[in-house]
Amino acid sequence: MCRVDTDAPSPNEAAETTVEFAGPVSPGATLAPWRRGPLDPTFQITPDRAIWRTSLLASGPVTARITRSGVTAVRVQAWGPGASQFLAEVPALLGADDDWSDFVPTHPVVAEAARRASHLRLGRSGRVLEALIPAVIEQRVPGADAFRAWRVLVSRYGTPAPGPAPTRMRVFPSPEAWRRVPSWEFHRANVDPGRARTIVACAQRADSLERLVTRPPQDARAALTSLPGIGVWTAAEVAQRAFGDADAVSVGDYHVPKMIGWTLVGHAVDDDGMVELLEPMRPHRHRVVRLLYESGLAHEPRRGPRLPVQDIRSL
Repeated sequence: MCRVDTDAPSPNEAAETTVEFAGPVSPGATLAPWRRGPLDPTFQITPDRAIWRTSLLASGPVTARITRSGVTAVRVQAWGPGASQFLAEVPALLGADDDWSDFVPTHPVVAEAARRASHLRLGRSGRVLEALIPAVIEQRVPGADAFRAWRVLVSRYGTPAPGPAPTRMRVFPSPEAWRRVPSWEFHRANVDPGRARTIVACAQRADSLERLVTRPPQDARAALTSLPGIGVWTAAEVAQRAFGDADAVSVGDYHVPKMIGWTLVGHAVDDDGMVELLEPMRPHRHRVVRLLYESGLAHEPRRGPRLPVQDIRSL
């Protein structure tokens, strides 16, 4: 449950909303999955701990400034043609619709994580393409390489952020802009032809993809995996962000299965082992992963070298 108070803007001022929750809230924890690296041009955190986020809505681009204004309240300011729509949708983004009253963890580590991170809410953006394209960029590559590619492409093809946004912030490119990215620009960003084709194909289906938010999350995930180049991992990453799907497990992730294994049973497990360990926690399997990370209880000893970056730009 939450309460929203909205102030109508005067000319040249931000539209503003205060979202009040029934308990403690942490917008930083809830919105963390939307940040694609420390230099993400669509998501920045300034020294005053304000979260700045840009988005492209049906009503137009928006820049938002999000701050916690109390233990249970979040203040949101927004600029641009999409400001009113963003403010109407921001409670869902901040997790106002996230209900985990039926979550009763039986594993002692998970129970402790839930106690420590009781402020965590899973947000829902309702923006499928904004979740899908960066997930495709992150397929099968180290995070640093994916974050760089995202930054390069959005900085080049996104539009300037409206309002008083921090320097270098941009708005997610339109589907038409993604469709028009030349193959050599993907190459320069170190995005291989397979991922580039998937991105363009998704942009071509943007309208039908956005309608997936009206379907049950499990059905929407299945629809995503029917597309060429979209597997279970990518669909789960989209469902977590766009649909607020508390059960979407990132099967195929490089880190998550090992973390689950080490944290819950004291040794690494593969995807099948992770699924088996999380099975009793349906329909909150993704929530468990987030709670373990947010609580600080996630454990994964470092072993061996990091994944190498394959630089296709010299090929």
